[in-house]
Amino acid sequence: MPELPEVEVTRRSFADRIAGARIASVTLGKPLRWPLGCAPDDLVGRRVLGVRRRGKYLLLDLDEGLLLLHLGMSGSLTFAPAGVPAGTHDHFDLLTNQGLLRLHDPRRFGAVVYAASEADPVARKLLGHLGLEPLGDTFQVDAFHAGLKQRRSAIKQVLLAGDVVVGVGNIYASEALFLAGIRPTTRADRISLPRARLLHAAIRDVLGRAVEKGGSTLRDFSNAQGESGYFQLEAAVYGRAGLPCRRCETPVRLLKQGQRSTFFCPVCQRP
Repeated sequence: MPELPEVEVTRRSFADRIAGARIASVTLGKPLRWPLGCAPDDLVGRRVLGVRRRGKYLLLDLDEGLLLLHLGMSGSLTFAPAGVPAGTHDHFDLLTNQGLLRLHDPRRFGAVVYAASEADPVARKLLGHLGLEPLGDTFQVDAFHAGLKQRRSAIKQVLLAGDVVVGVGNIYASEALFLAGIRPTTRADRISLPRARLLHAAIRDVLGRAVEKGGSTLRDFSNAQGESGYFQLEAAVYGRAGLPCRRCETPVRLLKQGQRSTFFCPVCQRP
């Protein structure tokens, strides 16, 4: 599943090229997770002002309203010159005078939704529950620690939930917890302020490095220019069960949390 770094990498790969573009047509394929919310022709003639990100959503600001895009489980965007026919798994085409933005989504868990504004109930339903942005200025240690103190679940599960801090997906949660020296099963409300400070820094470090490396490509992720990511090649624990810890050489362990794989070092990461 594309996580925050992959979504941010995707945004950066086409945001400058689509800014200022005028929409010429909108074509829908098979139904996605949610309906568009307007007639495709209603978007014709509108101009794309820019592209933002909120959690794992891309927000295309228009001169009237906005489009919220989610890549789902296996979706990807391309932005290229028009002319290539849509394939079987291409389900949304936004043709502009500057290029064609296309959503490719084999499993169709992604979505493109129109909202009149961020105050629109549709947008609030999708974005209103999201936690702090880990790469933004609002991600402060005290607020992060206060959020953890309200949760009794395992810290790995709290990170994945996205209502305390948004976008720390499975790969990056395992990596950040290793860097901070915290066992994934530790209850969130038992993490002290000094340890929360370490985790806060680790989250920013891991996500920042992942963006620099183009995200992680485990199966089929690529950005809007068709380029794969390489962060997974330098993972400290993720996907390394049974291999020696890069820090202490103890074999990395694997456990299941909420049907997701968690990787950790039993020596370097304390409960």
